[in-house]
Amino acid sequence: MRILAVDHGEKRIGLALSDPTATIASPFRVIKHVSRLMDAAEVANLAAENEVALIVIGQSYDEEGNPNLAGRRAAKFAEALKEQTQIPVVLWDESFSTRDARATRIEMDVSRKKRAGHMDELAAVMILKSYLDANRPMVE
Repeated sequence: MRILAVDHGEKRIGLALSDPTATIASPFRVIKHVSRLMDAAEVANLAAENEVALIVIGQSYDEEGNPNLAGRRAAKFAEALKEQTQIPVVLWDESFSTRDARATRIEMDVSRKKRAGHMDELAAVMILKSYLDANRPMVE
């Protein structure tokens, strides 16, 4: 079962895709934001082309645990996406995905100049990895 993770941003949308066994999260691509409906249609098409069984959209929260502005935008995007596909769509807490992506690039010894680029794809990987880790069956 492949899972597609979405890091929804105002300018770009980062995507990550799991392997068929839903154990490994890999960067997939970044799409430029056009409009909510067009973005949702593109994500739905990519999900169908890659035989995705679940779409996970990162949603961020404020200190009180309520969706912040970006989180509300992600929820609206999720609703638009649900109208474009029969694939289940879930929201997942992504509060630290960009920070974690930045830390990962530092750990990988990526130069400061190269680190200055966009984190969208890697943030989507962090969202997907978090989802996979939380939903991995316990093995005794």
